[in-house]
Amino acid sequence: MTSIPIERGTAQWSSRFAFIMAAVGSSVGLGNLWRFSAELGTNGGAAFLVIYLACIVFVGIPLLMSEYIIGRAGNAASAVGSNNDLADRSGVSKIWSSGAWFGMIASFLIVSFYCVVAAWVLAYIPKFLFGTFAGMPAAEIEQQFGLMTDNPTTQVLPWFLFFGLVTAWLVARGVNKGIELAARLLMPIFFLLLVCLAGYSIISSMGNGGTADAVAFMFTPDFSKITPAVAQSALGQACFSIGIGNAIMITYGSYLPRDVSIPKSAVTVSLVDTCVALIAGLAIFPVVFANDLDFEAGAGIFFTTLPTAMSNAPGGMIVGAAFFFLAFFAAITSSVSLLEPSVAYLAEKADWTKKKAAWVAGGAIMALGLVSVYSLAFMDFLDGGLAGPILAPLSGLLIVLFTGWRLNKAILSEELSGPGQKLGEFIMIFVRFVAPVFMGIILIFGVWDRWIAPLFGA
Repeated sequence: MTSIPIERGTAQWSSRFAFIMAAVGSSVGLGNLWRFSAELGTNGGAAFLVIYLACIVFVGIPLLMSEYIIGRAGNAASAVGSNNDLADRSGVSKIWSSGAWFGMIASFLIVSFYCVVAAWVLAYIPKFLFGTFAGMPAAEIEQQFGLMTDNPTTQVLPWFLFFGLVTAWLVARGVNKGIELAARLLMPIFFLLLVCLAGYSIISSMGNGGTADAVAFMFTPDFSKITPAVAQSALGQACFSIGIGNAIMITYGSYLPRDVSIPKSAVTVSLVDTCVALIAGLAIFPVVFANDLDFEAGAGIFFTTLPTAMSNAPGGMIVGAAFFFLAFFAAITSSVSLLEPSVAYLAEKADWTKKKAAWVAGGAIMALGLVSVYSLAFMDFLDGGLAGPILAPLSGLLIVLFTGWRLNKAILSEELSGPGQKLGEFIMIFVRFVAPVFMGIILIFGVWDRWIAPLFGA
């Protein structure tokens, strides 16, 4: 079968820079700030980082490139439509489209509780701006997060509704006037704020050894701390951070112009995402070590440890507000990308306008998210029991298997041709032989740890 040029009818990114900003905006989210610092702190610091970087290179980049290929080569705007089209043109069963289905469902579930976490972030901005934490004892600051989640109607729900509506509004505006505009405006501000905050953290923590301790923790690996659990966490974080296995990058790939190199774009987005995660670590851990706080606090490092540290720092209220503004920028660019796969599918399948599909999908994710507003256990089930350990890795596994072994070779060759072709051919080795193994490992261990082991009391 030969590749037939496709006349695309979908919107496209206005430039390579716009695409990179949108893709980076999708990847750079709370996963780089909230989740990365938590995983790094609880999994041995530099030992975790070594495995994490290896996972980015050998698994993250190959899977990201695979998703871009499916998105651009498929004659559709949605991830499912692209996968279906390529399965037809490759002469294989449409069961291979289930990879896109699982990813789209995962992104829908994730964005529903992602809006809740973003609401927590927004709730902390006025606390810093109006000096709520100033002079407050550390024990009381740590209790603030619990008090907030224990009173969701007054302290979380308004911010949740605001964030969900903004997300739906941006997606409803379309690729160029919504997603692209948000990324082009917010991401440069995000990078500037992040670098400034990292500089503040490093400089202010030099005198009491916090910076030296943080650098040693992040970049001096103790390989004895590497365990199967640490490796599994690093692999899972690599996938979560880049945003693969969620049908996002297939959808974004469908808007990708022909003159943009897919292999180079996959490498660029992955490297920028990784740099942001490292800089975020340098913005967080010097302050944590300088104040002798618990660096193994996990998710609490973001909502309890940092506010405690900044409450007594010079200009801490302003810096704290800036940090949570930073987190808000990261959250909104990621939330629009998480909603986009469902919106693209609805618009394509139901023949709706993008605006109608966005508001319907937005309403649905807010309805589901309301459950997470009032039940952290339900949020944990979606994140740690369904989307994280099952749907996302299963989607990633099927995507790399399809791209590496079932996609028509002429179509694959066409997508890799041009600048970066040699790089793409090299990455395809990992698509075929490395990424499937490790995505399978994530899936097996995830299902075992969450569902099977508890049944046997393991």
